[in-house]
Amino acid sequence: MRQAARITIGQAVADLKAEFPDVDIKESKIRHLENEGLVEPERTPSGYRKYSTDDMEKLRYIIRAQREHYLPLKVIKEHLEALDRGLEPPATSGSPSIPTSLLANPAPGVESLLSGHSDVRISRRELVKTADITEELLDQLETYGLVRPRTGSKHYDADALVIAKVAGELSAFGLEPRHLRAFKTAADREIGLMEQVVSPMRHGREAGAEGRAAQAIDELAVLSVRLHAALVKAGLRTIR
Repeated sequence: MRQAARITIGQAVADLKAEFPDVDIKESKIRHLENEGLVEPERTPSGYRKYSTDDMEKLRYIIRAQREHYLPLKVIKEHLEALDRGLEPPATSGSPSIPTSLLANPAPGVESLLSGHSDVRISRRELVKTADITEELLDQLETYGLVRPRTGSKHYDADALVIAKVAGELSAFGLEPRHLRAFKTAADREIGLMEQVVSPMRHGREAGAEGRAAQAIDELAVLSVRLHAALVKAGLRTIR
């Protein structure tokens, strides 16, 4: 979520009226949306509401959904929950969808593996459906430590979805999750090696050390994927 200056409910109403002059917007309406759980503004110690940029975007989304699609608040709330999980809400009704770019073929530009979707939260049902795998295969992937829910959550992230999708495609060649442990072992070794490079950078005392370490992690990840892909491709040529 983006951090920005927070405004009062009166300022929020004024901003919304300026953008939607044809819509009757009152403080009581904004409070009703809060009571329905669609918006949760911060409260000051004195109890005054303070609306962030994200709160205002939600309010604008609600108004447009009501004005243009005549959607009930229950459906709009489901849309907002989908957006909070990094998913794409349906145009009018139905189920939220996974961003199509998430499962786009990364080759040859492996940098796309690292772009966006870091906040995506996917339910187990959504993961199974989108990855086109069975519940049994997902159970096996979890058993062998290849896929797991986000820490402290029942949801899965974008990486889990990509791994599940690829594992499903590999299963068509007879490669089961137990066979994929070698990939996990190799990845863990690569992570350990890169940690030796990044750790001193992260703990440096210079200004911006954390940012440089984060950039190095992204660059090392791209380079390692390139190297791994090239080595596997070169090795496979020998068995043709």
